[in-house]
Amino acid sequence: MPDWASLPWLSLPFWRALWPPHLPRKPLHALLLGIVAGLTISLSSASVGLYLEHRRREPLLRRVPPRPIEIRKDEVVRGITGLIGNTPLLRIESLSEATGCNILGKCEFLNPGGSVKDRVALKMIEDAEEQGLLHPNSGSMIFEGTVGSTGISLATVARARGYETTIIMPDDVSTEKRQTLLCLGAHVEQVRPASIVDQKQFVNLARQRALEFGRTTLPQKSLTDAAEAAAKPTPTPPTEDMVVASQASPTEALHQADGGARGLALEEAPRGFFADQFENRSNHDAHYLGTGPEIWRQTNGVIDAFVAGAGTGGTISGTGQYLKEMKPELVVALADPEGSGLYNKIRYGVMFDPKEKEGSKRRHQVDTVVEGIGINRLTKNFELGLPIIDTAYRVTDAEAVAMSRYLVKHDGLFLGSSSACNLVAAIRLARKLGKGHTIVTILCDSGNRHYSKFWNDEYLKKAGIPIDLSIVADLVDGRERTTS
Repeated sequence: MPDWASLPWLSLPFWRALWPPHLPRKPLHALLLGIVAGLTISLSSASVGLYLEHRRREPLLRRVPPRPIEIRKDEVVRGITGLIGNTPLLRIESLSEATGCNILGKCEFLNPGGSVKDRVALKMIEDAEEQGLLHPNSGSMIFEGTVGSTGISLATVARARGYETTIIMPDDVSTEKRQTLLCLGAHVEQVRPASIVDQKQFVNLARQRALEFGRTTLPQKSLTDAAEAAAKPTPTPPTEDMVVASQASPTEALHQADGGARGLALEEAPRGFFADQFENRSNHDAHYLGTGPEIWRQTNGVIDAFVAGAGTGGTISGTGQYLKEMKPELVVALADPEGSGLYNKIRYGVMFDPKEKEGSKRRHQVDTVVEGIGINRLTKNFELGLPIIDTAYRVTDAEAVAMSRYLVKHDGLFLGSSSACNLVAAIRLARKLGKGHTIVTILCDSGNRHYSKFWNDEYLKKAGIPIDLSIVADLVDGRERTTS
């Protein structure tokens, strides 16, 4: 410990020696008193400021619920599903410094299946098991129509829980997604892109394949009874159009519906289960119960806006609803790629995009190089979010491509197309809100599922999509090249 009293510059004689001899001594005392008073006031002001900030944040922190899953440190988790969720929240330095806002990305690409869809896959399977719709290791098959990421997550979780998977997907998605599914042991069927009204559209085909898998479609009454009898107090109830087909005989299924004892043969008989990510409420709930609370805890309630794209709509509706309940003034913004109709639905109440005009589209679903978000119909999951979505931003292919390359150059972040799209919208919102705000978005997946298209310069060149990093600089500076 230093002897403060022995320090010469703390003694009055030291300062008197420095004071010019021809000046009176009285101002010296006044000067020293002024310095002491100034330091005292400064320290007191800082203390009061810290106290008031603590009082302001205290009510917010009291509203944070107990952790649904403890943050992992050194403990051992049980199986690969124990790694799902609790992803880090990353400050993206280049964009934060450029905008003056805290731009934070939820690193969902660090889930074991590589995307945010791991949460949804796990929740859909868990709810189906709680409702008695699925039984592990019974030879049951999970069917889903997807452009890739949900299929990969379902195949990952299903393997760990004792199920097989059949994935129906368009034939124009990146080849990496199909190869990953095959490596996970999934049955993959690729079909031509088509409208949802076409029975050969990939989602409709997945539903049909689930029906064809079993001999009997289980009666809806039995499914509702199963949900009410589930062990947990609030399982997600089955929807009216949920498809579960059992290979048990019709007699056994009807016996269950009439309240008879459930036969062992019925439980053990393989079932075909249509996951139906677009309409299944478990999708929304995975984010309302998981992603939203995690973001709230990680930001300590200091969050001004949440930005996300929408394919099924579960991420923006579930996460956005939770955050809005915790902080009603928070802004929820949609990031929508070109060709999708959701932007106009939020901005103008009309589900329409100019590229829908006959003869102007390159693809049947959504005319964009961005995969995983964008759609031209309203799903039940997205409808749940309509009351809480405040605004929407249109993102062009060129902007998404530019953002992805910018992040690699400045942050070493190798992200997929939907993540880049989200960050373009986050920049626009940051410019609107002004400096000092905190904006959180979802980093859905990494770029390793997009080598053949989004990260293929030759493909982009043939599609007429430029690779121009100056687009991001223009976005930050407010020099818009396109309307939003």
